[in-house]
Amino acid sequence: MPTFNQLADEVTRKLSGFTLRQDRQTHLTTDVTASTGTITIADAANISAGIIQIDDELIYIDSFDRANQKLTVGGYVDTSSTNLYGRGYNGTTASSHKKGTKVILSPTYTMVDVKSAINETIHAVYPELYATDQYSFTYRPAQLTYELPTDLRKIIAISYQSIGPSKQWMPIRSYRIDTAADRTAFPSGKTVSLYSGIVAGRTINVHYSKIPSVLENGNDDFEYTTGLSPSSKDVIILGAAAKLAAFIDPGRLTFGSAEADQQSQIAGRAYGAGTSASKYLYALYQQRLQEEAQRYQDENNTRIHYSL
Repeated sequence: MPTFNQLADEVTRKLSGFTLRQDRQTHLTTDVTASTGTITIADAANISAGIIQIDDELIYIDSFDRANQKLTVGGYVDTSSTNLYGRGYNGTTASSHKKGTKVILSPTYTMVDVKSAINETIHAVYPELYATDQYSFTYRPAQLTYELPTDLRKIIAISYQSIGPSKQWMPIRSYRIDTAADRTAFPSGKTVSLYSGIVAGRTINVHYSKIPSVLENGNDDFEYTTGLSPSSKDVIILGAAAKLAAFIDPGRLTFGSAEADQQSQIAGRAYGAGTSASKYLYALYQQRLQEEAQRYQDENNTRIHYSL
C-alpha cells in the first residue's frame, strides 16, 4: 500500500488535470540541514525570490545567485537560537533534506495542505468507513461485566473458543454494551456484559470497529496506519482532491482587469472553474464512498444479538 508521501503525490497528480499551471522545479545538489541558510540547487534559472518547497518544508528565499546556483534564506535570525525565520516558513517544520531532493517554487498546492486534506478526509469517512480490531479476555463465571478498549465504537461480533479439538469459535448472542460505564471501575468507560452460558476459562474474542487513525510521518503505510481497507484508497484521494480543487479560483484573483479576465476565459479558466472541478470531484468521492460503505457492510455485518 502507498505511504503518506505517495498518497499525497497521487492527490497532486489528480489535481494537475484541472489547472494549466506547471510548478517550476529543480533539485538540491548538496545536503541541507535544518539550520542551513544558503541552499545550492541544480538550476537557479527556474527559481526566484519567494517561497520554495523541499519535501514538506516551506522556505522563504530572500535572494538568489544564478551564477553559482545558490539561494539565500530570508528572514531575521532568531536571537534565542541559530534558526532563520525563513526556514520552516508558514507553520511548516525546518528539517534536513538530502542531495537530489526536488525543489519547487511557489507550489500550487503545498505538501502540508495536501496532507492536511488527506487526514481531514480520513476523519470524514467515519462512520461509513472504519478500521477494525480485535480484543480478547478470559471468561470468569463470577464476573458478568468486562472492560472494553477505549477506541471501540461498535461491536461487530463476539465469540468464544469451544472446548475440545474442533477449535471452533462459537458466537455469543446475548450481551449488552455500555459506553458510559463507571470510569472508577472501568477506566475506558466502555464495558460489555455477557449473558450467554460460557464455560469458565474460555477465551472471549471481540471483533469491533473504531475510528481510522490519521497519517503523520511521510513513510506511514496507508492500510497499516489508518486501518482502512486497501480498496478505500481512491475514496481518500478523491475526497482530498475535492477539498483542494476549490482553491483553484482564489489563485486567479490577481487578474485585475476585464481584458485579463477575458484572456483567462479564452484559455478555459473562467471564474468558477475551481468550484466546478471541486463539485465534480466531490460527486465522484460521494459515489465511491457509498460503494465502499456497502462493501464494508457486506464484509463486516454486525451479527444479530439480544440485549437485556
